Amino acid sequence: MAGPSHEDKRRILERHFLLGRLTAAEIEALVTYSRVERYAAGAEIFAKGSPGQSMMAVLCGTVRISSISLTGKEIVFNLINEGEIFGEIGLLDGGERSGDATAITDCEVLVLHRRDLMPFLENHADICLMLIKILCQRLRRTSEQVEDVLFRHLESRIAKALLQLAEQSARGEPGGRSRDLHLSQRELANIVGSSRESVNKHLQIMQRASLIDLTKRSIVIRDAAAIAQLI
Repeated sequence: MAGPSHEDKRRILERHFLLGRLTAAEIEALVTYSRVERYAAGAEIFAKGSPGQSMMAVLCGTVRISSISLTGKEIVFNLINEGEIFGEIGLLDGGERSGDATAITDCEVLVLHRRDLMPFLENHADICLMLIKILCQRLRRTSEQVEDVLFRHLESRIAKALLQLAEQSARGEPGGRSRDLHLSQRELANIVGSSRESVNKHLQIMQRASLIDLTKRSIVIRDAAAIAQLI
């Protein structure tokens, strides 16, 4: 399959909430340096500890940012959806990747190398401030995850995660809130810091109460207001 043309990549950059703030000449220069990569569902995009020399923007699909312990237990830090960026920490400090990035669905990502993007950032305080804001939001989310695991009951963590995932996946779509979450129960368990078996017990209770519907790879929210009462 042929990759995006020069014109396609220029339009992608112009429409992006962050990179679209560059001038037309700067965007044109970045088009030359950028590349589009495709990953099948389940494929590794980068591994924790690998050199962090690029930032990526999701053109389509969903990417999971996670970490796996020596015993094989996984914790999910974030799910990155279409239009969002990831790899910004490695871009800014040039250090190692702080987590694993994996394609949950078939994905296309736009890749920008640190050596090419940093000169533009040095001349754009507004973009740097937006990157700082993104980093702060993700740090707050990570801190909130730690607090939730320590202080919230599992039922409350599941309810909160379902509503947050619905809101994230619905950004920019008509209607405001997605009702169909395309993730497995194991992936949800990794997000809330529990076992699949424990999460399944609570999901079955929620399904019997007509709050959700369960399918093989999907969780459909039927009563968001009632789920919110569980938080």
